Amino acid sequence: MTGAVVDVVLPCLNERGALPWVLSRMPEGYRAIVVDNGSMDGSAELAASLGAVVVAEERRGFGAAAHAGLLAAAAEFVAFCDCDGSLDPAQLPMLLAPVMDGSADLVLGSRRPQRGSWPLHARMANGVLAWRLRRLTGERVTDLGPMRAARRLDLLSLGLADRRSGYPLEMFLKASLRGWRITEISVPYAPRTGQSKVTGTIRGTLTAVLDMSAQLRAATAALRSGPVRNAAGTEESA
Repeated sequence: MTGAVVDVVLPCLNERGALPWVLSRMPEGYRAIVVDNGSMDGSAELAASLGAVVVAEERRGFGAAAHAGLLAAAAEFVAFCDCDGSLDPAQLPMLLAPVMDGSADLVLGSRRPQRGSWPLHARMANGVLAWRLRRLTGERVTDLGPMRAARRLDLLSLGLADRRSGYPLEMFLKASLRGWRITEISVPYAPRTGQSKVTGTIRGTLTAVLDMSAQLRAATAALRSGPVRNAAGTEESA
C-alpha cells in the first residue's frame, strides 16, 4: 500500500503463528513494515504474501530490528507494535490520535494484562522500572510498553543508538530529556503466541537488565550535566 498515513514497525523473529492475525488487524491507512530479524520459520515469506512490506535486518536484537523499520518508514507518523499477537494493532489509531492532533509528541501503550499474559517476575520488574523512571524524569509513566507512536522525523532526531533490549527505554529517556510531551493510553495485553525472546529466557532477561541499566546510567549523567534541548529546540535546565 502506498501513501500510508501511518507506518507500523513490527520487529519479527519466528512469529509465523501470530502474523496472520496481527496483519489482519492493521487499520485502514496503516502500512505494516515487518522487520525480519533472522527468522527460521518462514515468517518473512508469510508476511510478504499477506501484503506487508518486509525488511531484513541481519543484526540480531530488538533495537536493531525496530530501528531498521524506522529507517524504512516513509509516512509522517510511525507506530511500533510487537508481532507476537500480544498487542492488537486495531488499538493504534487511539494511540496516534494525540500525536496527530498535536497534543502529544510520544504516546505509550500502557499494557493492561489479561490472564496468563504477563509472568509475575516480568510484571514486577516493569513496575520497579516505571517507579525509577518517575523518580528520574518526573514523567507519569506506569509501563514502558512496546506499543508506541510518534512522528517519524522526531524519532530520527533522537539519535537512538541501542540495538538490543534498551531501545524502547532509550527512546523514552531521550524524549523526556528533550521536553517531549509524553502520555500513556491503556491497551489490552494478551498472552503471546510462542515463547518470549526476553522474559521467556534467562539470557533474554539478563540482556534486557544490562541494556536498560546502561540507558538509565546515561540518562542520569545527562540530567546532571546541565541544559538539554526541549521539543522546540531551545535549551532549558535539566
